[in-house]
Amino acid sequence: MSEEIEVLDEEQELYEHYRFVVDKRQNLLRIDKFLMLRIEGVSRNKIQNAARAGNILVSDKPVKPNYKVKPNDIISIVLAHPPRETELIPENIPINIVYEDDDIIVLNKEPGLVVHPGYGNFTGTMVNALLYHFQNILNKNEEDVKPFLVHRIDKNTSGIILIAKNELAQAKLAKEFFNHTIARKYHALVWGDFTENEGTITGNIGRNPKDRKVMTVFPDGKSGKPAITHYKVIERFGYITLIECQLETGRTHQIRTHLKYIGHPLFNDETYGGNIILKGTTFTKYKQFVENCFKLLPRQALHAKSLGFIHPASSKYIFFDSELPTDMQTVIEKWKRYISDKKNEIEE
Repeated sequence: MSEEIEVLDEEQELYEHYRFVVDKRQNLLRIDKFLMLRIEGVSRNKIQNAARAGNILVSDKPVKPNYKVKPNDIISIVLAHPPRETELIPENIPINIVYEDDDIIVLNKEPGLVVHPGYGNFTGTMVNALLYHFQNILNKNEEDVKPFLVHRIDKNTSGIILIAKNELAQAKLAKEFFNHTIARKYHALVWGDFTENEGTITGNIGRNPKDRKVMTVFPDGKSGKPAITHYKVIERFGYITLIECQLETGRTHQIRTHLKYIGHPLFNDETYGGNIILKGTTFTKYKQFVENCFKLLPRQALHAKSLGFIHPASSKYIFFDSELPTDMQTVIEKWKRYISDKKNEIEE
């Protein structure tokens, strides 16, 4: 019987989940050495931190790095963020720090800021800004402090984002994301009105076969990965609605994809069809009003409003909330005035 290996990676959360069924002929071997031989590019320190965080399980029970692997063991490991290949340069980019201690830093990300370097964005990212912020700071082990990502939000989405400042904190937070114990809420301005005040959207999400940059829902469940989004109406404006979204899973573009799937794409979301007038009248005055709103909010109307989690060092629950950014607030106020004026016209 040969060894079975299963790799599961989250799109939006920055971790990988490996599952191994050990060969029946396997000799006794420390689990950290066993995993180093089977996971490409991973350091022994990273595996040991994963074990310290409780991220290595054998038969669903956490084990220490010196556990001896036995034949037919079923091993599960959650590893935070795969190794980065590009050299990162510190850059003096303004960032809005909400909270910081020895283990984590929480930011309120501005719209338009890319979270981490990648194809087409090797500089000018949040990670470059954090490297600049961490310059000349040493951690408890007298090592340079670096940002360790555990999740991300889209370039044009604003709001709360959590970053670890050491590998052990990253490993513990990755486990929280993997177990879906992180409490995340987003505020979104979407096209159309809802018949219900709240609901749940389910449907596997994966890359669109015709356009790999865009995600799509696979309702038959045969493709993509399971995704669950809960929503609740905050305020109705007739043609558009302000809603709160709570994620159970963290797929790429999950909220944007799910809301398009149910016919309520995000206001001015160019990628998912929200940048055209989908609801309302054909009058020139209305068209001009919507286009003015698009200019004031030149991105999808999505804000990561709050985040709650167990602190990786203190083990205490902490929670961060944020105000809506100026562009979203301005557009919401414009819609309030528009609906109020329209109502007054009817009454007169």
